[in-house]
Amino acid sequence: MEQPSTTAHIAIVPTPGMGHLIPLAEFAKRLIHRHSFSVTFVIPNDGSPAKAQRSLLDSLPPSITYVFLPPVCFDDLPAETTRIETIVALTLARSVPSLRDEVRRLKESTRLVALVADLFGTDSFDVAQEFNVSPYIFFPTTAMCLSLFLHLPMLDEAVSCEYRDLPEPVKIPGCIPIHGKDLLDPVQDRRNDAYKWILHHARRYRLVEGILLNSFEELEPGAVEYLKREEPGRPPVYPVGPLVNMEQSSKSDGWECLKWLDEQLDGSVVYVSFGSWGTLSYDQIQELALGLEMSEHRFLWVVRTPNDIAANATYFTVYSQNEPFQFLPKGFLERTKGRGLVLPSWAPQAQVLAHRSTGGFLTHCGWNSTLESIVNGVPLVTWPLYAEQRMNALMLTQDIKVALRPSADPESGLVGRDEIARVVKRLMEGEEGKRIRNRMKDLKDAAAKVLGKDGSSTRALSELALKWKAKLINQLH
Repeated sequence: MEQPSTTAHIAIVPTPGMGHLIPLAEFAKRLIHRHSFSVTFVIPNDGSPAKAQRSLLDSLPPSITYVFLPPVCFDDLPAETTRIETIVALTLARSVPSLRDEVRRLKESTRLVALVADLFGTDSFDVAQEFNVSPYIFFPTTAMCLSLFLHLPMLDEAVSCEYRDLPEPVKIPGCIPIHGKDLLDPVQDRRNDAYKWILHHARRYRLVEGILLNSFEELEPGAVEYLKREEPGRPPVYPVGPLVNMEQSSKSDGWECLKWLDEQLDGSVVYVSFGSWGTLSYDQIQELALGLEMSEHRFLWVVRTPNDIAANATYFTVYSQNEPFQFLPKGFLERTKGRGLVLPSWAPQAQVLAHRSTGGFLTHCGWNSTLESIVNGVPLVTWPLYAEQRMNALMLTQDIKVALRPSADPESGLVGRDEIARVVKRLMEGEEGKRIRNRMKDLKDAAAKVLGKDGSSTRALSELALKWKAKLINQLH
């Protein structure tokens, strides 16, 4: 049989979602370019892989390969009550037998030294240990959220009610206190399977040899300092972020907006996007459009179909690619022509945020988007929608103070047009906006420094690489 090469090999096991895959791909690229590893992505899935997934994986360097595990089935789950976190966790849990076969193949054909799973992938650890492969967690979001995960088993034992019903804020180690209602979505209903899965994974975090964190100390000093402190039973944490995809997109339909940005003044445009999954109601889209118009500032807005389009069929005909903006207020496009540009569904976000004309970002606070904004020094207006985004918004506005957050009407839950206009003006004009921009510039400089030759994230990755190469030397002898 052909002998495996002497290059240390890492298996990476992502759980579903581009938000999980993108930072893992950036981690893999950094690992092979700086430390000459080879990598295989072993990808559980629940059907045919998304086009975006394959496109990203096919763009990676030759020493990063990938394999999709056989799809798993969820026909036994009740569609009405099954949350996405349950689906994500079960996708990996039900793939364990085929994951075992793939790890066995990699163990025989490569110098496999470590298996890196993302935050919902702890069921892969048993397979790693079976083949004497070191298990690691890659945590793609904040140090604040990681601190909550590590603290959750103790919190679960100490609290009997729903966290949102607690009279006092929850104290997450190393972080600002946070009200229970602002904790991440899957812990809001402790009877739901999604919460049980989160707790299951949180308990297993202590089985790993290390946790890789997509953040850095200057961004979250309190939480990172706490996590790096040695504590019995807690694995070491390696802050290796910010890991963001800054490469230029080749999608031709994005160039229109970049040409438009070229014609605008420096820092004059508010970019509005809610990520690849974020959608708003018809009524909220109306208020957002009119608020942007009232602000009198320039804007680039990625608009998606309302999430309640069926309920509002009386207002407009069924959405089509030929008429993608019929749910916007009447006359809005004409009134804002030249000052605003509206795009259906997609924009080349890395280029938009890096553009000199972009002066603010109204965002859902997904962590990938937040880090992209930070590395480009673009201040934020936060509009959290799901997952851990309320926690992110609180940290950005109240802790590190690089963002503003509009207030929703307590009765309707809508953020009104007047409030939207007011917050956009606060960000783009005056002393408050200037302070936020200066603070964000400091973070941009800090992000560049930690990724530099002697930066803290570069050193953390080198420390990991040395551990993994030492394991390879032991294998060879």
